[in-house]
Amino acid sequence: MTYNDTFIRACRRQDTAYTPVWYMRQAGRYDPDYRTIKEKYSLLEICRQPELAAEVTLMPVRKLGVDAAILYSDIMNPVASLGVEFDIVKNIGPVIENPIRSARDVDLLKPIDVEGDLSHILETIAILDKELDVPLITFAGAPFTIASYLIEGRPSKNYHRTKEMMFSQPQVWEKLMDKLGDMVIAYLRAHVRSGGKAFQLFDSWVGALAPRDFEQYVLPTITRIFAELADLDVPKIYFPGVSSGELLPCLTRLQADVIGLDWRVSITEGRRRTGGSFAVQGNLDPYLLTAPADVLQARAKEIIDEGIQQPGYIFNLGHGLFPEASLDTLKELTDYVHEYSAAAIKQATAPLT
Repeated sequence: MTYNDTFIRACRRQDTAYTPVWYMRQAGRYDPDYRTIKEKYSLLEICRQPELAAEVTLMPVRKLGVDAAILYSDIMNPVASLGVEFDIVKNIGPVIENPIRSARDVDLLKPIDVEGDLSHILETIAILDKELDVPLITFAGAPFTIASYLIEGRPSKNYHRTKEMMFSQPQVWEKLMDKLGDMVIAYLRAHVRSGGKAFQLFDSWVGALAPRDFEQYVLPTITRIFAELADLDVPKIYFPGVSSGELLPCLTRLQADVIGLDWRVSITEGRRRTGGSFAVQGNLDPYLLTAPADVLQARAKEIIDEGIQQPGYIFNLGHGLFPEASLDTLKELTDYVHEYSAAAIKQATAPLT
């Protein structure tokens, strides 16, 4: 089976013949076939069935022609192994039965047992490792983002309980960060051992923090995660989520390969703010997928033109796909990214005559 390594090469800032593309939440409700599956099974029920989870992961690769698959899972899955009871509630998100509010609550969290409690996820990865002809990206939720759910009890707009613990109980906060950091390290290491070819650390909501608070309360744990996984010979991606542009200059020493950007910061500016030390990924506003085709294509062209100025660019969205996106539009966009970038790169590298 021929293996397409374009995504891996871009992550490593190597030359590519075209710009690789994948989409956050590319296995999701925009796909009618996925919606049919969801009529029968919940997200967590799909995750517990390796063959089904693998099939859902494969669907966008076959239908869209993307250059990487991302494991069908949820960032909350590993916290079940810590002893946290939760559910993914429709139109709400993760809901925690007993939110963490005290030092005792943190002390009660167990060490993760990936092989014992999460073997179904590892089995899904192993299946995909045999089936895919593009790299499989696995992922974990970053400690701040996971903590925000554990402390608030559900998704929040202001994270006031999370910040209250961070500022008022810094020792409790630090212990929680340490435990969640340990969880992420063990979880992602097991993913790679099972066949994952890259991983992404999602910090979806850390943009809620000021840079000085990010540096003091969050970055040490993020730094430790990437440092302790540095021996793994796979691309490592950090996505600091939405509204995170002011945090980018804090990341220059991170032992990651790729930084994901949201749509509020251009590719050029994102590279500048991160010191040119990383490949970059992003950053189309997902809601441009509802725009007229010429508007969408023009915006994609602008992003690609910036991205291909240097090796190390992966086309993606600035956040995840949403249910109203069109499967046909995504296929057309994927084809356009491939075709336009291939022509532009060929022209830029053609010898002068």
